[in-house]
Amino acid sequence: MVEQSVQNAAKALKARDSELAQRIVDEDQAMNELEVEIEEECLKILALHQPVAVDLRFIVAVIKINNDLERVGDMAVNIAERVLVVAKKPPVSFTFDFDEMASKVEAMLKLSLDSLVNLDMDMAYRVLLMDDEVDSLKIRCYDLVKEALRKQPQRANSLINLFLVSRHLERIADHATNIAEDVIYMVEGEIHRHKLELYE
Repeated sequence: MVEQSVQNAAKALKARDSELAQRIVDEDQAMNELEVEIEEECLKILALHQPVAVDLRFIVAVIKINNDLERVGDMAVNIAERVLVVAKKPPVSFTFDFDEMASKVEAMLKLSLDSLVNLDMDMAYRVLLMDDEVDSLKIRCYDLVKEALRKQPQRANSLINLFLVSRHLERIADHATNIAEDVIYMVEGEIHRHKLELYE
């Protein structure tokens, strides 16, 4: 469901599709309710079965991943809301390739979830290595927006909303990275935040 929302947000942005963007916004409540249900089930397991070792790590990681996925859904909604604003205005002269950034982010999210399903460390580490690429693209978008604002100050609203899209995409990549790190924690039993250099 979350993956589909991100894909639809990218499609809505590319096509300036207000109808699709509004559908993403409308579906957000269902994702929020699902997140609550999953967290409640995890807490029941903790209370009733008092898991230890590997089982405890699994439940803790699932709770964290569940929260990250809900936040990914929120970011997809944020992108959709930006599309609703931008689509009402004439297109701006802006050369940033949102398709490239969205494709990288979608790939990171898919790979992070595949690493979870398969408990695959190599997949998880690949996600971590991809994060810097998305960060660089957000910086590139920021630079292009600054340049465009100088040339088209009258289009400030649209340009700022487009930059916000890049920021939301970057946040989705961050949440995918969190998921990958939690998979590593699940498998190894150690918190691997800020330890990517050990793998490189």
